[in-house]
Amino acid sequence: MAQGDEPKGEPKYMSEFQESANTNTTGTPRWVGLAVVVLGGISLLGLGVGLSALNQARSVEQSTQATVKQANEALAQRLAKADEINQQMQSDVKVVTDRLKLTQSELIAARKQNKNATTAVDQKVTSLATSVKAELATKANADDVNKLNGDVTGVKTDLDATKNSIQMARSEMGTLIARNHDEIDQLRRMGQRDYFEFTVQRKGGATKVGTIQIELKDTNTRKNRYTINVLADDNSFEKKDRSVNEPIFFYTGGTRAAIELVVNKVTKSTATGYLSVPKAAAGAASASIATPGQ
Repeated sequence: MAQGDEPKGEPKYMSEFQESANTNTTGTPRWVGLAVVVLGGISLLGLGVGLSALNQARSVEQSTQATVKQANEALAQRLAKADEINQQMQSDVKVVTDRLKLTQSELIAARKQNKNATTAVDQKVTSLATSVKAELATKANADDVNKLNGDVTGVKTDLDATKNSIQMARSEMGTLIARNHDEIDQLRRMGQRDYFEFTVQRKGGATKVGTIQIELKDTNTRKNRYTINVLADDNSFEKKDRSVNEPIFFYTGGTRAAIELVVNKVTKSTATGYLSVPKAAAGAASASIATPGQ
């Protein structure tokens, strides 16, 4: 009996071991499958996120390229405009430089001429004084001495007037430009032209000066500029925004030489100056004209 029972017990343990082994073998594939599913989902999610990021990056790149293109075009237009302005400025600078060179050369020539003339006058005064002193030394009576002293004073006055006139500015027509009443009197004494001084009112209408009429339109005391209307030979022409002491030239019927008009001073309501006319044309001027300062 004991021997017969042992063979029956061995198959029972083997059956239990096999069941346990089968149970473990069938449980493993479920876990692996679940893990594979999870990993697959994560992979799909990552792929979707990557594609979305790639599309967004492409959109940003396209937008950036468009922005950069617009900026480049705008910059190119600005550079072209700046180049055009630069060329225009270079042209203007060249014109101004040429004019400055011309003005500087004229100024140097005028200074040289003024220096030479002043030197000549000084030499003449010195020579005359020496001659007068020598002549006085030979005179014995007081009458001769007084007479010579009077002659010396007169000559000196004339020479001083000539010297002052040489220092005056000259217009483009070669005439001397007086800046005040005293200088106008110096020009009168030279006898080359006739001068009519005037003061016109801004709201006084046209004022007759010589053979013409002058109407003051506007004044700028801060910049010493003015605007007038000149009526001559039934014609009217406006001289706008002119400077003080700047000569204005024009012609009237029967005159070959130009008539010159200069305004020396402006106020808010008046303009003061003079009219310079050739000797031939001065005879036709009205004697009733008011000439302040004469």
